[in-house]
Parts: sequence; C-alpha cells; structure tokens
Amino acid sequence: MNVRRRLIPAAAVTAATALGLGTLSACSSDSAAAGNTDKFDVVASFYPMAFLAQQIGGDHVHVTSLTGPGQEPHDLEISARQTVQLEKSDAVLYLKNLQPAVDKAVAQSGVKTKIDAATLTSLEEHGNEVGGHAAEHDHEHGEEEGGKDPHIWLDPVRYAQVAEGVGKAFEKADPDHAADYKKNTAALVEKLDRLNTQYKQGLANTKTKVFITTHAAFGYLAERYGLTEEAINGLDPESEPSASRVKDLEKMAKADGVTTVFYETLVSDKTAKTIAQDSHLKTDVLDPIEGITKKSRGDDYFQVMESNLKALQTALGAK
Repeated sequence: MNVRRRLIPAAAVTAATALGLGTLSACSSDSAAAGNTDKFDVVASFYPMAFLAQQIGGDHVHVTSLTGPGQEPHDLEISARQTVQLEKSDAVLYLKNLQPAVDKAVAQSGVKTKIDAATLTSLEEHGNEVGGHAAEHDHEHGEEEGGKDPHIWLDPVRYAQVAEGVGKAFEKADPDHAADYKKNTAALVEKLDRLNTQYKQGLANTKTKVFITTHAAFGYLAERYGLTEEAINGLDPESEPSASRVKDLEKMAKADGVTTVFYETLVSDKTAKTIAQDSHLKTDVLDPIEGITKKSRGDDYFQVMESNLKALQTALGAK
C-alpha cells in the first residue's frame, strides 16, 4: 500500500540478494513480499500479534509474521531479507522485551507506524510461582526467576485492551478504512469478552487451584481466574531448573493435589515428563499459543484457548 515510500539501504538489499533468503511466512500462507502490496502492509513479530492484525485489519491488510510456524519466538534472529521487508512495511506490530532481535530491528527501522503491544496494557513482574498463594510463598523461593512478564495474550482481558489500542493505531495510520477497523476491533473485543466469561465460569469451582507448567507463561491467566501457576522454568522456556526447584515442585504437587504436569509444543517436554513420572502424575498440553502448528489443538487463537480451558478443567477437577 502506498501509504508512504522510503529508499531501502543499498547494503541491506545487497545482503538479502547475496543470501538468497526466502520471503517471510505470511500468516495467511501468502508468500508475497511483506511490503509494496496494494493493501496496508503490517509486519507482526509473532503469532499473537499477527492474529490481532488480521482480525482487526480484515481484507484491508496484508499481514506477515517475522516468526514462522513452529519456530520458538524467543530465539528468533532477524535475517537481512526480513530487515528489507520490515522497511517496506506500513506498520509493525510487536511486543517489546519478548524477542530481543525484533526490538533491535524495529528500533533501527524507519517504519512510520510502530505499535508496541506492551504499551497498550499493564505488565507485571512474575516469577516461577504466580497467583493464588504465590505471594505468601515468595520468601521461600530465593531462586525465583522474575521480570516483566510479556505473556499478556493469554489473559483475554489484557489481550482485548491490546486489541483496542491496535485498532486505534490502524485507524490513524490508514484513515481510509478507519470505520472497518473500528467495527472489526469491536467484534474481536466482544469475542474476547465471551472467552473471558467462559474461563471465569469454567474455572470457578475446581478441586485444586494449582497447576504446573513448563515455563511461566500463564501467570496472567492464573491471576485472572484465581489459580496458582507453578512453573518448572521461569519466563525463559529454555532455562534449566535446579534440583531444589524440582524437589519443591514434587513436594508441592502432593500437598496441593496436583494431578497433571503441563508441557507445550514448541519447547522440550523432557523435564516436564520426568517430573510427572517421578511424582506419578499425568501429563497434558497447555499451549502458550506462541505459534500455530499441526500439533496445535486448534486452528487459531480462540480454538486453542478453548482447548486450554478444557485441559485446565480436567487437570484441576472442575465440578
């Protein structure tokens, strides 16, 4: 879309050509270039951002994701070709402090509309243990890995706040289609409100409120619905837990009536399955929805969130 045009640095073009890198994976499986289309060209950092852009933009946007299906987003490295395509886009939608390579590329780019989802809602400090009785236990966990938790999309309420901010940014950047963006945003927020109600009602009455996950991705969800997340690892899915942390989890699982250790599709399930086996617990998938693959229990954000709800209801003994 000719919202504006800019010269691409010759060095970047040369590098991309020399590397012969392919185009970005568009969320719609469209392999067209990220920029210079006849639509409002949006580069999204990874799936939850791309999903928002598609839902809000509808037919008026061409959305491309920097993170391909099945790729662990935290480890993303930006290629020269992606740098060029980022420069050609009309807008970039990303979540600062989740993907360092993306943060750097966006900061160095000349994209006119830069939308940081982290500024559209509130972020909190989370460690290995979040929600429920976590506060009273915090002093017992000296090794707790903390930091600003970026996993806001797993809380439908926060995700709706981000959606509203993205909608307003689209309206401003592409005023010709502002009315449609406003309508699409309202429809998306309404669906997220219904999802929030499903979770609130579905998790209101359970035998236990504690669940174990591979890494601390579900802190906002736990806080929203009165649960406690005990994570094997902290906010970094690739970190390794200490022997004392594993021992604490096994002891806690028995005390709190935990039945299931959850793992996810994009990172190793080895530690989760080892803890489950040693503690005689079940295992199941709780998907942080950082990308949709063939292993995902659903084709989009809403379907996977509904699958997550069912998995939590089973594990927690919903009545």
